[in-house]
Amino acid sequence: MSGIFGVVTKQGDCAETLLYGTDYHSHLGTEYGGVAVLGAQFTRQIHNISQSQFKSKFFEDIFRMKGNKGIGVISAFEEQPIYLMSKFGPFCIVTNGLIENADELSQDLLARGLSFSEVSAGALNPTEIVAKLITLGEDLLDGLNKASEMIKGSCSILLLNKDGIYAARDKFGYTPLVIGKRKDAWAVTTETTAFSNCDFEIEKFLGPGEIVLINEQGLVSKQKGDGACQICTFLWIYTGFPASEYENVNAEVVREKCGRLLASRDKDIDVDIVSGVPDSGLAHAIGYAMESKKPFRRPLVKYTPGYGRSYTPPSQGMRDLIAKMKLVAIRDIINGNKIVVCEDSIVRGTQLKNFTIKKLWDNGAKEVHVRPACPPLMFPCRFNLSTRSIQELVARKAIKSLEGHDLEDVSAYTDPKSKKYKKMIEWIARDLEVTTLRYQTVDDMVKAIGLPKERLCLYCWTGECPACGTPCHKKEAKTVQKKKHS
Repeated sequence: MSGIFGVVTKQGDCAETLLYGTDYHSHLGTEYGGVAVLGAQFTRQIHNISQSQFKSKFFEDIFRMKGNKGIGVISAFEEQPIYLMSKFGPFCIVTNGLIENADELSQDLLARGLSFSEVSAGALNPTEIVAKLITLGEDLLDGLNKASEMIKGSCSILLLNKDGIYAARDKFGYTPLVIGKRKDAWAVTTETTAFSNCDFEIEKFLGPGEIVLINEQGLVSKQKGDGACQICTFLWIYTGFPASEYENVNAEVVREKCGRLLASRDKDIDVDIVSGVPDSGLAHAIGYAMESKKPFRRPLVKYTPGYGRSYTPPSQGMRDLIAKMKLVAIRDIINGNKIVVCEDSIVRGTQLKNFTIKKLWDNGAKEVHVRPACPPLMFPCRFNLSTRSIQELVARKAIKSLEGHDLEDVSAYTDPKSKKYKKMIEWIARDLEVTTLRYQTVDDMVKAIGLPKERLCLYCWTGECPACGTPCHKKEAKTVQKKKHS
């Protein structure tokens, strides 16, 4: 996924706040960073950050960009922001989400006589597609609504022009947008982590489909949200930063509760230490240790400088390299111990098996018990750049092995009380080469978050698509961006 940030200062340049506010989204994207500032005119800068930090690329650039309004993005794969001279005047936009029907939309726009100039990974840039959709409207507000209506998937938008920054949360609320206020500025962010050290207080969590404008005068409501929130559950489990809040619920607290709930079901094992796969598994492990009364220790530590998340890079080779190099084993803690390993999730299982569990066995672990904080992933995400294809998911590999072929309906394997579910877990445990494996349940995951189940998107685990209002597992989403991640 991507992370977006925008700021308007009442007077003076916004450069420093924009730099640090955008940088606080570095855990979300891996390929590109970009900023745009509006003063006397637009200035825009985009850099590849796949092998460097956002700050090091932009620190000198951004302070040459003069203006009191700016937007920034840490992007998963496409170059942003997009600049467009339109019938509404010039504007820049950044987006966060996944446009499932990008090919269909681009062909429609071409048929209308529009042209494209931006290419990402050999395909049209989805943010440029959104910009062109907006120009179909009678005005900017109408254009934002037209884009929302035409897009399948999700797309939250920040649009910068002479009026200020238009912030539009996607119509089902899969991705968050939050407004912040300090005495001399207003801001909008994906991650509330960006607010604390920049001295902003949370003013408002935008609702699904809500559109606001922030400028020198403050916050102006342009369109109310419809309240039908379906926010991504994975934000709390893994993708979100620990200090961030979504719908007023903190990610770190949820992860501790997940760990406690995992431990509450583990009355039949006796272990020596509790650990978490750094960094995202640590809070789950802390919760597990608090509930189980077993000591939390760090048999694996992350060498932080230079190594980001091994989950987000687009190529398998790069994901494996990062997974191997970033974790360092401590033999004196591992040797001879029975260890619980808390993990946020198991997607493919290859990194966990080859670069985490193997290091524990190689350094003398007596037992290894793996506890993922969410249920088995069954479907690739339709609404953001998360899981990529059904074939990659270890749970689907288990089902195919057990059944001899792929299944269209996997409902028998999503019920943790069924015999088929138990056989699937046994298959994955053997494949990972662990002593035991026990996943979180959907109900416990929802309980840890504390929001009503109907306000959460659980598609990755259940195949139920809230956008359709019915189970969607038979459609098995084939995202238009999948080719970019092959």
